[in-house]
Amino acid sequence: MGKFHVITGAFGYSGRYIAARLLAAGVEVRTVTNSYERHNPFGGQVAASPLCFDQPDRLVEALEGAEVLYNTYWVRFNHRGAGFTHHAAVDNTRVLFEAARRAGVERVVHVSITNPDEDSELEYFNGKARLERALAESGLSHAILRPTVLFGREDILVNNIAWVLRRLPLFGVFGDGSYRLQPIHVDDLAQIAVREGSRRDNVVIDAIGPETFTYRGLVETIGSIIGRPRPVVALPPWLAYWVGWLVGKLKGDVTITREEIRGLMQGRLHVESPPAGHTRLTDWVREHRDRLGLHYASELVRRRDRRRSYDELSSS
Repeated sequence: MGKFHVITGAFGYSGRYIAARLLAAGVEVRTVTNSYERHNPFGGQVAASPLCFDQPDRLVEALEGAEVLYNTYWVRFNHRGAGFTHHAAVDNTRVLFEAARRAGVERVVHVSITNPDEDSELEYFNGKARLERALAESGLSHAILRPTVLFGREDILVNNIAWVLRRLPLFGVFGDGSYRLQPIHVDDLAQIAVREGSRRDNVVIDAIGPETFTYRGLVETIGSIIGRPRPVVALPPWLAYWVGWLVGKLKGDVTITREEIRGLMQGRLHVESPPAGHTRLTDWVREHRDRLGLHYASELVRRRDRRRSYDELSSS
């Protein structure tokens, strides 16, 4: 049997794009996923196994013979009611890394975040930092990719900004909205991941796009392109959080968290690095302006409904 590559979550968001690029290159692809019953966009080309962190021997078995593991597994926020937390995600990923080591995986391409920091009070960023260290200490050949915000068809943040702009007469930002971010297209991230899967040197890459926006500027740009320019008003972060909480309550979702607001305002989604991606968000929004934001994209619906594709969930 020849070598194959394994992706966590190949039926989801970023993992789906990585899988598509690998298949186009003639690589055999398999996935380990919590959503192995979700619609398989690749048919029989991608076999799925459960991402069973509580059974590490089964994970080892699923990874044995794999040349590369692409790890996109993570959680956006803590939600004990839905059964996921950052603490558990860190522990689970450590299990995955150890299974990869035991299985003899030759290379791990791991998706992290810009500005990870073990001393941060933000669990998202300190958890990502601890996992980077765990991977570096594992002895596995690795590439660590540090994206900021992803955008693409299955996106949540950019889509939901457009959704609000289409429905409300104004848009509130946290504080003055001057903090910056550098969105990267999900397929650009996939291209980088596949490229790094073919190498063996240990690298850390800031996977950022070619455009830098202030948060206020991002909202204004999206509004202008989709034909829904709105006044952008500065709100105290606590008030903006409660507005977001109310929207989430109405949609049965978590629209924004206090940690996400603090991470934005601390500038953690901005780095002084050259762009790694080439797709401009402004060009992409223009191409998709007629459909962007027509439907709300729900994080919790995606996690509760493990059968339907993201496309189906986003149009329902």
